[in-house]
Amino acid sequence: MRSALDKLISGAGFLLATVLLIAAGLLTWANVFIANEVHDQLSQQNITMPEKAALETQAQHDALDQYAGQPLTTGPQAKAYADFYIAVHMDAMAEGKTYSEVSGEFTAMTDEQKASPEGQALGQVRQSMFMGDTLRGLLLYGFAFATMGTIALYAAIAAYVGAALMLLLSGLGLRHSRKTADAPVTRAVPVPA
Repeated sequence: MRSALDKLISGAGFLLATVLLIAAGLLTWANVFIANEVHDQLSQQNITMPEKAALETQAQHDALDQYAGQPLTTGPQAKAYADFYIAVHMDAMAEGKTYSEVSGEFTAMTDEQKASPEGQALGQVRQSMFMGDTLRGLLLYGFAFATMGTIALYAAIAAYVGAALMLLLSGLGLRHSRKTADAPVTRAVPVPA
């Protein structure tokens, strides 16, 4: 009876280890696929991280110095560039206003106001803000996907470790089932009082 139970539990352990190995393989594939896609898509943009001399604030130096002059090819680089380079320039250009606020001001103008030098300047700021927000969004999507790839890698490692542990425990369970199957059966004999 004990041997059969050990075999049943060990079989379930081997099945779980198989499922974990399949999951680990898929998660590893997801990590590699995402990393390659993020790298390839960012590389095609030919963005070079700014040099240290081009940075103005301590926050920019803290976030961007480590990437100075490098091609932008990774998710963390994309986030740093979006948040500490593009966003800083957009804030300066629009005096801290968002694209929505600048666009609202521009669309509220009359045609005559839009034709004036101030209106044309605001229109240029509006267009630059739109392009900056679009680029920031795309870079931050790259960062988000890179983060998902990293999470997939950690999940794959956990699945590999779990599979190895289940294989070990299942192997020990089978070994134990053989020992209990080979052991002589002893029955308790009542002792007369």
